[in-house]
Amino acid sequence: EVQLVESGGGLVQPGGSLRLSCAASGFTFSTFHMRWFRQAPGKGLEWVSYISASGRSTDYSDSVKGRFTISRDNAKNTLYLQLNSLKTDDTAMYYCAQDSRGANRGQGTQVTVSS
Repeated sequence: EVQLVESGGGLVQPGGSLRLSCAASGFTFSTFHMRWFRQAPGKGLEWVSYISASGRSTDYSDSVKGRFTISRDNAKNTLYLQLNSLKTDDTAMYYCAQDSRGANRGQGTQVTVSS
């Protein structure tokens, strides 16, 4: 059974940082490209970032480019998202997913950016 468990969210002030983690199990993590998505209150699911199976290729949405960094540790079956220079607009539930539409995602971790 595929399991994706996100953690690391919390309440942070504008300009602050967080590091999200996603622990994967039930599939061969090192062979899957992975993504992060987010969903703000009252809005749809938004793609945030992508990383290839090897970790050599990454991509970001324009809204987070230059502020967020995706990475992975295939030995630990874990995906990461470093969030820097956070803005109030980054407030959302953050999900990791193993598919391009975000259908196969975890339960999410809440990130709230507020002063």
